[in-house]
Amino acid sequence: MSIRVGIDTGGTFTDFVVLQDGRVRVHKVLSTPDAPERAILQGLDELGLAGASGMSLVHGSTVATNAVLEAKGVKTVYITNRGLGDVLAIGRQARAELYNLQPEPVEPPLPPEHCLETGGRRDARGKVITPLTDADLAELKTAIERLQPRAVAINLLFAFLDGEDERRIAAALPADLFVSCSSEVLPEIREYERGMATFLNAHVGPLVEGYLQRLKAGVAPAPVAVMQSAGGLVDADQAARHGVHLLLSGPAGGLRGAGFVGRLAGCERLLSFDMGGTSTDVALIEGEPRLTTEGRIGRYPVAVPMVDMHTIGAGGGSIARVDAGGMLLVGPESAGAAPGPACYGRGGTEPTVTDANLVLGRLRPEAFLDGGMRLDAQAARMAVLRVAEPLGLTPEAAAAGIVRVANEHMARALRVISVQRGLDPRDYVLTSFGGAGGLHVCALAEALGMRRALVPVQAGVLSALGMLSAAPARQLSRAWPARLEDCAAAELEAALNELAIQGGAELAAEGLDAGRLQRRASLDLCYEGQSFVLTLLWEGIAATAAAFHAAHEARYGHRLARPVALVNLRLEVAGPAPDLVLPERAPDEAAPEARVAMPGLEAEVPVHARDALGAGQCLAGPALITETVATTWLAPGWRCEVDRWGNLLLTFSAGA
Repeated sequence: MSIRVGIDTGGTFTDFVVLQDGRVRVHKVLSTPDAPERAILQGLDELGLAGASGMSLVHGSTVATNAVLEAKGVKTVYITNRGLGDVLAIGRQARAELYNLQPEPVEPPLPPEHCLETGGRRDARGKVITPLTDADLAELKTAIERLQPRAVAINLLFAFLDGEDERRIAAALPADLFVSCSSEVLPEIREYERGMATFLNAHVGPLVEGYLQRLKAGVAPAPVAVMQSAGGLVDADQAARHGVHLLLSGPAGGLRGAGFVGRLAGCERLLSFDMGGTSTDVALIEGEPRLTTEGRIGRYPVAVPMVDMHTIGAGGGSIARVDAGGMLLVGPESAGAAPGPACYGRGGTEPTVTDANLVLGRLRPEAFLDGGMRLDAQAARMAVLRVAEPLGLTPEAAAAGIVRVANEHMARALRVISVQRGLDPRDYVLTSFGGAGGLHVCALAEALGMRRALVPVQAGVLSALGMLSAAPARQLSRAWPARLEDCAAAELEAALNELAIQGGAELAAEGLDAGRLQRRASLDLCYEGQSFVLTLLWEGIAATAAAFHAAHEARYGHRLARPVALVNLRLEVAGPAPDLVLPERAPDEAAPEARVAMPGLEAEVPVHARDALGAGQCLAGPALITETVATTWLAPGWRCEVDRWGNLLLTFSAGA
């Protein structure tokens, strides 16, 4: 018997999707941020899966993300060439407030005394300028003994051309240290971005390693795979060496899930938003999630491949308040999992978006988590009164205001990844998921002028479902600075084959058949003299150059009569995608299970149990559609059709 479990650890809830005997089960438990594995073990126990045979786990971890955002990584030493010890502190000299002549000082990623300088400097062709001597190595060993770090990041100039000196330093250090070399983490140009990726990889590596060891021990003998930021899986035993690749682990699962369900529903072009308890992630999906090497975590650039998304601090747990000028503000502060929104009854008193939705009647107190966690409507109302009274509003009017402000935050984020990139949101299907997404999908679609929306099946746990649809994969890169027209196709193919061998070896170590691996090659290109690149699929010299000119014109509105520069080679090596089959629904017409009064609406609103809806059934708003882990608010003017997998296909019909 095969049991596959997808697990997504979020800021408020830990989500579970279980595929067993052709059935899908879902579950949620409150997260335990101090020890995330505790919530996972609790959920498996409640599902009756503790110690189950034939079970395998796919997990999206927030350990690396939280360690970076909360500055709680391990004590790390950074080793670089002489004269470059302050590179991470200086960065790109970008200022958060361009015209502020007295900006607040920014804490460097690590203290100056933890930045060690040594020899081993090379030029832009990889030729040694200053050798790495035995005296240099002895000096480094003495400094490491004095500082007693848990991890070391090594980033030598132009090490991406030849990493021999980095490997010599690593070999000379104590064996119990966690060591990251830039020539392995990110073998690409730009010493700051490469150094930051290497530092972050070392900074969170021991934490990821310790956490995964505890999790594996708790679920043994079940194998554990971890979702990477680019949407592929890595075995837990290898994941600790790739900690910087786990920074968007959970969100990547959501985009994988959205793409999978979107294909089932016949919707390839998606504008997605994942609204959880703490934050909202927005992204574009065109068949597959887009990737970027210009992502950020907090204030740090992360140049390794990750899903291209924009995150804001607006979630179900976002706290509402009134500022000194009488303006209603929502977020980015969150009530988190403890104490959580006031309606959770865990000691929270601040009003949140979840409390506002409960006051507006869009959440049913008795139906939350399928009745497993009853919401306290009176506590929600008392919390909302904290902003209603200063504004001179009723609790219902204040709750509506909280929801409108939160919606505007999310609509602005959706415009950032669509309108600001020259894309029309109306060409896409708005796709909502996360525990709170369905409550806001209609309002957001209207704000963006969109007439179609999709609420996927299992939308409240879609990140966990998406993890079960992902394949083991590696994203590999190699710097290749040259004019594209001067390159020989055979030479580039040979270099890509070397990357394929490297990725294939890592996947073979996880038990994958080398003959079934798939590869996708791409190039980072720019016009000569530019600093930013566009990534294009490798289709030969001439075809790729032509595609770059067209992509540059589409993105920036013009093309240049300049040579095209090749910056990096990229290769994705992936195993076959798992055969994920969702159960289909029989045609049916289920009646509403209840009718409830809602503020601002004259007639009572029907409440439908989503699990009871049959394939082909159509509903007209206003209506509430409840399920175990989420609720969808079908607003007035909207219609909904249920497809054969249980997805909700929404269309705006007002005025049509």
